[in-house]
Amino acid sequence: MSEISANSLAAIDAINLKYVEALDSKEMNKWLGAFSEDDAASYICISRENVERGLPLALMMDDCRARLFDRVTYVTKIWAGTFEDYQTRHFVQLVRAEQICDSDFKVWSNFSVLYTPESTGGSGVLATGVYEDEIRLTSGQSDGRILSRRAVLDTTVLPRYLVYPL
Repeated sequence: MSEISANSLAAIDAINLKYVEALDSKEMNKWLGAFSEDDAASYICISRENVERGLPLALMMDDCRARLFDRVTYVTKIWAGTFEDYQTRHFVQLVRAEQICDSDFKVWSNFSVLYTPESTGGSGVLATGVYEDEIRLTSGQSDGRILSRRAVLDTTVLPRYLVYPL
């Protein structure tokens, strides 16, 4: 396997920045835009405990592009005004990347998400874990999108319900 170019690593970082900026600004359509247009694009949020036990039960299971779109609709239209809103701040660090073909990469990034409920103003840790991604870059490898993201949570008990993806 050849070494991954600096341009490819920069493009992968840019995808993660686009992703977290969309979530931290609560722009769910931009969050959706971080994912591939491919019908198989997916987002899964699952506990490490369930992964280790081989249990497929996830906190969020958006296993195709249509369900990613449904997630946006639920957060922005159906659930709007029905939950105590909170602000998130995501911190992401790329820890490993492997090129699996010319344009596809397997990527692992550690994450931590802080949250601040609007009602209290006090901040806390919402979740920590690792993103296990499949990312496809454009032919010039200067841009790309997420084919699949699996957020594996180290956190076993979340301090609150999840509305927004991690």
